[in-house]
Amino acid sequence: MGFDEARRKYSALGVDADRAIEKLKTVPVSLHCWQGDDVRGFDTDPEKALTGGIQTTGNYPGRAGSPQELMADIDKVISLVPGQVKLNLHASYAIFEDGEWADRDKLEPRHFKKWVDFCRDRGIGCDFNPTFFSHPKCDPLTLSSPCEETRRFWVDHGRACIRISQYLAEELGKPCVMNIWAGDGYKDVPADRIGPRLRYKRSFDEILSEPFDKTKVYPCAESKVFGIGVESYTVGSAEWCLKYASGRDDCICLLDNGHYHPTELVSDKISSILTYDEKLALHVTRGVRWDSDHVVLFDDETREIAKEVVRCGIDRVFLALDYFDASINRISAWAAGFRNFQKALLFGLLQPVEELKRLQDCGGFSKLMVMQEELKTMPFGDIWDEYCRACGKPLDGEWYPLCEAYERDVLSKRG
Repeated sequence: MGFDEARRKYSALGVDADRAIEKLKTVPVSLHCWQGDDVRGFDTDPEKALTGGIQTTGNYPGRAGSPQELMADIDKVISLVPGQVKLNLHASYAIFEDGEWADRDKLEPRHFKKWVDFCRDRGIGCDFNPTFFSHPKCDPLTLSSPCEETRRFWVDHGRACIRISQYLAEELGKPCVMNIWAGDGYKDVPADRIGPRLRYKRSFDEILSEPFDKTKVYPCAESKVFGIGVESYTVGSAEWCLKYASGRDDCICLLDNGHYHPTELVSDKISSILTYDEKLALHVTRGVRWDSDHVVLFDDETREIAKEVVRCGIDRVFLALDYFDASINRISAWAAGFRNFQKALLFGLLQPVEELKRLQDCGGFSKLMVMQEELKTMPFGDIWDEYCRACGKPLDGEWYPLCEAYERDVLSKRG
């Protein structure tokens, strides 16, 4: 079956496949730079162990070891994936020149000029993240530290990141989502739970007191249920972040679907937040039993997240990926996860939403269940192939050999 026949079948359900393709081509999805080098960054010793609840497993050959290598790898991924790519940077990816170095509280926009040039040359935007981990001043607390010198250092880092985010948005002419996540917490049962959370709030307030344009920079509060070394208590819990963001007009919620209990589904949280808030941000990942940041698949929950994004308003949600797998070819991991989320979004755009809603509202649950199941075997693959062609990118079955060639010609030659 070809695209024309697939389009006809969807049309019989009231779905315009051409419109779905054209819409998805306009939806930016942030590609996370840290998949390419296992979250190492460029501002500290790349051989030091990660801290703050961050861990990668595996040692597959070819990890990017310099800004030039990382940019080349990102370019390769962009050539393999359809859709509108946006870049996502961590502050630890500052690029210093001529022997210069600045600690995280002293970072300036100019340390990200090369990334601006990279994005501008490719016509893409850039999101940003302060890096509250893998640094000597993680004690292990950062923004919630009882040591005022430590807390002040990290507040100053956050404020510097606001200025950098403003720079990225202004230079590239696209909104910058600035996500604040810190792995603060305790390994064992704490004696004081509210003290760290009050300090955390004070730190957030001080970071957001830095002037910025609310139409260009979107700070986010990201929660987590637990992390490595902070198994018993996380300062920035789901409740904390939700309440903090809901109490301000300059901060939005960011949901990472690996940051909740395995029985919780982020797909069910999207509509709850968008009932009250105009905007929401997502980090799409795949947790296996915990926040393990596996490569995103075209699986049930990814599809359900995408369907909810479409139903609630795809233009109201900032979309980004967040995973890091060092056990397989990093380029293939990047590209597969991006392509799979694009598939999920297209699948969501091809749902006969109004008819499904009508059946629910009129109590037609038997037909609703049957229709939802039959949609799973619609000729979606033919629409996906057409979307890839429309974007000028390789189809399934074509892109991975290009990835293998890049590994043979480029990655295998790295030290």
